[in-house]
Amino acid sequence: MRARLFMTLVLGLMAGAARAEIAPAVKARIDRILKATPLIDGHNDLPWELRKRLDAKTGYPDIAAGTDAGAEPLHTDIARLHAGGVGAQFWSAWIPAKLSGDAAIRTTLEEIDIIRLTVARYPRDLELATTADDIVRIHKAGRIASLIGVEGGAQMGNSLAALRQYHALGTRYMTLTHSLTTDWADSATDDPTHHGLTAFGKVVVGEMNRLGMLVDLSHVSPETMRAALAVTKAPVIFSHSGARGVTDHPRNVPDDVLKLVAANGGVVMVNFYPLFGSEAVRKWGADRSAEQARLGDLYLGQPDAVKAGMAAWDKAHPRPAADVKAIADHVDHIAKVAGHDHVGIGSDFDGVPYLPDGLAGVQDYPNLFAELIARGWRDGDLAKLAGGNVLRAMRGAEGTAKSMAGLAPATVRIEDVDRAVQ
Repeated sequence: MRARLFMTLVLGLMAGAARAEIAPAVKARIDRILKATPLIDGHNDLPWELRKRLDAKTGYPDIAAGTDAGAEPLHTDIARLHAGGVGAQFWSAWIPAKLSGDAAIRTTLEEIDIIRLTVARYPRDLELATTADDIVRIHKAGRIASLIGVEGGAQMGNSLAALRQYHALGTRYMTLTHSLTTDWADSATDDPTHHGLTAFGKVVVGEMNRLGMLVDLSHVSPETMRAALAVTKAPVIFSHSGARGVTDHPRNVPDDVLKLVAANGGVVMVNFYPLFGSEAVRKWGADRSAEQARLGDLYLGQPDAVKAGMAAWDKAHPRPAADVKAIADHVDHIAKVAGHDHVGIGSDFDGVPYLPDGLAGVQDYPNLFAELIARGWRDGDLAKLAGGNVLRAMRGAEGTAKSMAGLAPATVRIEDVDRAVQ
């Protein structure tokens, strides 16, 4: 117990140090905003990191004890969540994209179980939430509302029954794809197969609307974004994406889609990963990938030679710096194109290998707010960014579900639906 209290004190001091440059008046303003409106982060990959660190004797790592030290530090723990003013977190039930069918369903259930076990382990700090009203109530009580998001449509194994069971277990969004194209939707980072959504993909979106599960369009191709926005009856989210008008990465959202999101009432939640957030880092990453492919061809079957070659390349080509200003540029751009009502925060903490200066972990959200205040953002718009926009989108999805309550659950199979329209 003494060790835990000491670590909590150290983490609190470190969190304070991370925000030391914020002027007291600005800090007070940020605290006032985040007390009135819960800061809702759309995407954190801590559950998979806990799974990776599971110890047969001690169980999952204790996130109340501090997790930012050691060989593999985490971006997230209880003390730093509170230090960062987090009011609600969508925890990602992510699995490797290569898994499919029954293996994908089983592994997703295990991830959901990790989330629920983690929330139950820390009842003084975390509480499971499934509605917008839950988030508001839990935040007012001083705890962090914990929600579940399934990060890839392949995780339902083409089974609408699995989708419904995920919802029954508390899942409140599903990302239509991850890094690979599914049997019914195209990914942003894979070759297009369907040029949007198949007939079954449209059924999936409709069933999510009926359930009140947010349709998440991060990771999907622009054609899939447009197709989903054309058929959904509820607001959509992008749980962790940026603006393609700022950084030309396929994981980001084009301006024409940002305008469609505004018309839909949805929210684009900005990712902190510099590869998506900085054009200089994106170009560096593309050059690095090209060099890795070249060395792989040159030294086929010689992994040590490839590793040595990449180490030499990295030394000669250091990654460009990126900081909180780069992420604020995305927030600003989305607000200008779609409007302040349609931007949010989706950090991708514990799901990326490196982060911008000033956004090193969950303690650092105030640094983003301070940067936006320096740019002239008003309190009302900052509150929308923090969580007000997501609460509105959630209530929209909940209202859609109520309006569809009399409809029977979709029970069709993918092969039947897609064969019927061929």
